[in-house]
Amino acid sequence: MLYLIDASVYVFRAYYSMPPDMLDREGNAAHALFGFARFLGDLIERAKPRYLAVAFDESLETSFRNRIDPAYKANREPAPADLKLQFERCREFCEHLGVAHFGSGEYEADDIIGTLHARFRREGLPATLVTRDKDLAQLVREGDVYWNYTDNLRLQHHEIEAHFGVAPERYADYLALTGDAVDNIKGVPGVGPKTAAVLLKEFASLEELYDNLGDVPRLPIRGAAKLPQRLETHRDQAFLARRLTEIARDMPLSADRDSLRPRKPDLASLELFFDRHNFGPMLRRQSLRLAELANATERPAA
Repeated sequence: MLYLIDASVYVFRAYYSMPPDMLDREGNAAHALFGFARFLGDLIERAKPRYLAVAFDESLETSFRNRIDPAYKANREPAPADLKLQFERCREFCEHLGVAHFGSGEYEADDIIGTLHARFRREGLPATLVTRDKDLAQLVREGDVYWNYTDNLRLQHHEIEAHFGVAPERYADYLALTGDAVDNIKGVPGVGPKTAAVLLKEFASLEELYDNLGDVPRLPIRGAAKLPQRLETHRDQAFLARRLTEIARDMPLSADRDSLRPRKPDLASLELFFDRHNFGPMLRRQSLRLAELANATERPAA
């Protein structure tokens, strides 16, 4: 099983939920870094992944989606400077811990996860997607798991529709119809989650829906008679939205199975790292346990 971690979710959660008075030796905030480091160590101890990768977002303004639609995520405030610094240090922590980590100015963390997921599924390796982001549900296939680690919610492929309203394979189309206010994606006005779910239960894709608008009035949807006209009027907007909601699965990325095997933590560099950030014994003890776990994994079977 390949564990693919959406780092931003857990860095943001730590940043906004932990007291901000944890400072490094230079007086910089270190609370999000501490929270992320504790989360990642706990996950490795708990799951003991054979393959693991952590995906980071590097920018909200330089993704290829911003070229498609300049309004994409334009509603978001810039990340605070102390949060940006802690993101950089989270990647540094991954390096010391011996965990593969990826980021890109062109692609988002979702696309990194989508690409690794697609590549290794072709080699017969299923994935556990560690996230709270609903967008990543679209990647789940048979044998995969969507794991909301914070709430300890695990969803398999056949459980996604009941939880999110639509099957994984149709989730990008679903968001294209409903829009996504979080990412400033408009979708089709007047098409809400219930309407979109009925449409995509009847039609396998956005393309199939638009090829069969004449069949829409017979569906059990309030206002179904007028819905085809609304959909036709906003056809271009729907397909533009789908270009934004669909996760890329073919970005250029250098990774093979061996590179995704967790390595033994560099304990000497971790000690210096913990000292620099004024971290106490909790993470130090955990790093020793993770090193022992790595040793046990490397030992040949008796």
